[in-house]
Amino acid sequence: MATKSRVHHANYAEIWAILVALLLVSVGGSMSSTRGVVLVAAFGVALVKAYLVAKYFMHVNVEKRWVPYLLLVMIAFVVIFFAGVAPDVMKHGGLHWSNDAAKQAVESQH
Repeated sequence: MATKSRVHHANYAEIWAILVALLLVSVGGSMSSTRGVVLVAAFGVALVKAYLVAKYFMHVNVEKRWVPYLLLVMIAFVVIFFAGVAPDVMKHGGLHWSNDAAKQAVESQH
């Protein structure tokens, strides 16, 4: 006799409501004048939202075992890429170039 396995399906409306609440937290946090609050609101909430979307809407938790590992490797590549280009992108000048608009924007904030 074959037995049916019971698969628990997520309540998508509930997950959507959580995502909307997290959106409101990130928008409210971005309005803060404290840099730490802005960073947590931007990146912390974004990581939680990405996890929820991957788990419940992309169904990564029911894929073959190697799929989540592949996802983690791709995230590692993104981090390595950012670390490689961030020193150049975040500077306001180089050997043969200058970003005067960025310099003025930073100086006008102080």
